[in-house]
Amino acid sequence: MSRQNDLDRILHGLRAAAEAVRPYTSGEVEFRTKEERNDPVTAADLAADQVLREILPESGEGWLSEESVDDHVRLTCTRVWVVDPIDGTREFIQGIPEWCISIGLLEGGVPVAGGIFNPATDELILGSLEHGVTLNGTATSVTEPIIGDGHPVSVLASRSEIRRGEWDRFQEDRFEVKPCGSVAYKLGLVAAGLADATWTLVGKSEWDVVGGTALVRAAGGHVCLRDGSAPAFNQERPIYPNFVAAGQAVAHAAVGGWLG
Repeated sequence: MSRQNDLDRILHGLRAAAEAVRPYTSGEVEFRTKEERNDPVTAADLAADQVLREILPESGEGWLSEESVDDHVRLTCTRVWVVDPIDGTREFIQGIPEWCISIGLLEGGVPVAGGIFNPATDELILGSLEHGVTLNGTATSVTEPIIGDGHPVSVLASRSEIRRGEWDRFQEDRFEVKPCGSVAYKLGLVAAGLADATWTLVGKSEWDVVGGTALVRAAGGHVCLRDGSAPAFNQERPIYPNFVAAGQAVAHAAVGGWLG
């Protein structure tokens, strides 16, 4: 199967999921709270999940989604689709245009292709390790700022982490910390060269980051854990503790000292 076929499927999935979400108005949608994690979910999340599951996995391919019951058959699959039908549901509910549809494809546990679409801003980021990354059809890549040249590194940060004070130590001249909602959207913006970096020091689920990890790497960037090690994907418990995503120099500076 060609990678172009995978990218075509991802693009189809992103567009179809956006159409499934369209009837629900961001900022005016009803929601309920999931008992297991106390996270909100809307009918739009579930509608997008259903569409994506119909379009993406073919025979023999695994599936992992925030809004589907986890089928551990995926652990035996070489190819696994990992999706978040709406990443940033809280922002979607609040009418903040920082949410997206996220699709990632793993092969042998490696993120090889992904797509992120923010219908609110009409930003569609698509790519693979073989083809690179495009933003709305135009080729793009991660930024590679020169560390210490006097220009601050722009870092996208979780609003809730900022509120909890976890970013206080990064509020200095070398950083321009920008609050942003969806984890996947932040990764997509880094891959598209619209921000220098994003990182988090708290745990995230695989569906938050597989698509974005594929995009950042395809755009020439680096994604790793806080200690510099490579994250593992398609795990039985699909959660890992933290991550750093940026161009090579910024990622290495973060791991080598900033996050110490």
